Amino acid sequence: MGGKVLIKAVAAIVFSAFAALAQPLSRDDIAPMIVPPMELGERLNDRGVWSLLNSGGAQAGFVFETEPMAPLPGFSGAPINMLVILDLDGRYLDVRLISHNEPIFVSGLGEAPFYRFFEQYRGLSISDTIVVGTPYGDADQGSALVYLDGVTKATASVRIAHESLLAAVHQVAREKMQGVAAGPPGFPDPDYREALSWNDLVSQGLVTRKVVLNHEIDAEFAGTVWSDDDAEAQADPNGVYLDLWIVDLGPPSIAEAVLDEESLADLQEFLSISENDEPILVIDIGRHGLVGEDFVRNTAPDWLSATQDSLPIALRDSDLWVSLKSDVHEELHDGARLILRTDRRVGFDPTREWELNVKAVREHGMFRPEIGSVTIPVKHQTDARFFRKPEVIKPLPPWLEALNARVTDLAILGAFIAALFMLLGPGMRWFASRKLFTPARLAILAVVAGFVGWWGQGQLSVVTVLGVIRAAWEGGSYAFLVYDPFSLLVWAAAIAGFLLWGRGLFCGWLCPFGALQEFAHHIGRALRLPRLEPAAHWDRRLKWIKYAVLAGLVAIVFFAPQHVEKASEVEPFKTAITTFFLREWYYVAYAVLLLLASTVLFKGFCRYLCPLGAVMVVGGLVRGRDWIARREECGSPCQLCRVKCNYGSIARSGRIDYAECFQCLDCVAIHDDRARCVPLVLEGRKGQRASGLEVPAE
Repeated sequence: MGGKVLIKAVAAIVFSAFAALAQPLSRDDIAPMIVPPMELGERLNDRGVWSLLNSGGAQAGFVFETEPMAPLPGFSGAPINMLVILDLDGRYLDVRLISHNEPIFVSGLGEAPFYRFFEQYRGLSISDTIVVGTPYGDADQGSALVYLDGVTKATASVRIAHESLLAAVHQVAREKMQGVAAGPPGFPDPDYREALSWNDLVSQGLVTRKVVLNHEIDAEFAGTVWSDDDAEAQADPNGVYLDLWIVDLGPPSIAEAVLDEESLADLQEFLSISENDEPILVIDIGRHGLVGEDFVRNTAPDWLSATQDSLPIALRDSDLWVSLKSDVHEELHDGARLILRTDRRVGFDPTREWELNVKAVREHGMFRPEIGSVTIPVKHQTDARFFRKPEVIKPLPPWLEALNARVTDLAILGAFIAALFMLLGPGMRWFASRKLFTPARLAILAVVAGFVGWWGQGQLSVVTVLGVIRAAWEGGSYAFLVYDPFSLLVWAAAIAGFLLWGRGLFCGWLCPFGALQEFAHHIGRALRLPRLEPAAHWDRRLKWIKYAVLAGLVAIVFFAPQHVEKASEVEPFKTAITTFFLREWYYVAYAVLLLLASTVLFKGFCRYLCPLGAVMVVGGLVRGRDWIARREECGSPCQLCRVKCNYGSIARSGRIDYAECFQCLDCVAIHDDRARCVPLVLEGRKGQRASGLEVPAE
């Protein structure tokens, strides 16, 4: 008991150390990743969110890691960590891969495709509905979805990365960018028409008016060096400093109630070109005005800015001449007028309250005067009846996307597994007794290698087991399992096989690399290569190696998790099946060497080295029955099954060692063969003697 407590305590300390390593990166780590002229600003929270500054030192966006906020584990059990850089409008300036342990990229396909995958986010918006599409598939330009190209043979990994990124981005958007819409922006409904007059607009609150008197603006500057710098305000305290009117001209009914025919035609022509812009009319009939003397048309106004949910809204002059209808308030015809525009695609929602911020500026001193300013906020909102919002297309859950993408493959695999269960279950003895059993078995193994392995990428791996162990220990998610439904179905079959037959179903019938080894064995026999078989006592000892390998991998999970992926290369599956031997030469040499060894040593890797095989042995402990029939004579005097067993899984006593049985059915075939099974042969001879028939001498 004390030993277990000590082990848990040590493991807890070790994992605490690795948890510390997984904490948000420091400024020194992140700052070099920011491309000038941008630079890293202040840290905004304790989960790795930083401000992004432009060349002038003003906030330009946000910088953050995904792992601290969305540690969704990958196939190794470790999260994929990315650096995300967003501008204030919610557009991706950059997405970079910081760290990961995805086996397919660590030493399979190489990391280059993973890095290229993240380059696709640049320029997209968090308002876009982004999904991972089929590898190298182009999106339909008219689609409301934005598709990212996946990575062949690694779609599950990139889906996990994408989901981690979105989860982190949404947290930042909710906390720091509330004004950025989470879905498609609304736009004026061109089919909605309502007869409105100027007075209707005013009475219904569709026009906002803000009046600021001279003494009120004086009060804003009170106590500063600029308090006495507006002589006009002091001479006429009750005079009007600002008389600002705001009206959203996006809805056609509102624009028709405000603009005369010529200005309305100009606006409609402008919107036909800039269909994503929301036009906002601002008029000031006070002495403030709308812009400074240096203002240039078609640029951002220097005295006006806007925010929604505390996030900036980009405003720009539309460079349109504004002429009002005759029934509009008479004084407004002589006021300063601008039609500003803002892009709805960045998340601006005119149906929700937003603020127009008017800057009041004063100068103090004659030479190189000091500039001071205060901001006057003006709130505005337009009724939602004038707008239409597209239906928000919600992407399917990643696991369902993955399922839909492989419906045909899953159907074929399901039918194949069902047929295999019938052959190895109710039809086992019939199947094993067929003359064409060996060709039929090789045909099944060819399907396993070709369809299940190379095509379907359904080669199970100890990496998945180690990922589950890590997730269980750290209290993480098992969601990574559902991102590869094809392999999950193979796992389900293997687990069901545990109950019915033990390890044999997967190791003998569903393992693609095992199938390759068996083909190598038959090639060796066809070439008449010598057969190597360890002595019985060495065979027993060598079979323990796979348990030692498994124990070593599990230890690495706890004490050196960063090395798990490299250590798991003891399995040649990634080389031979996942990448089809397209890897570094030493990985290929290792896999080929194991296959060549199988030409003389029957399935040596499976029997002696495979850590997944050791896992299958453990799973097979739940086997509910001894499914291989035995007779009293098995073992004494008959040793035929033991001699013929290529796996060495039958003891001299005739007992079946199910931990080492690969379900090849050779002994089942012998058991029912009256020409080969010694007890049946002897029984037949006795019957012949009893009937008076001469038994031919051997």
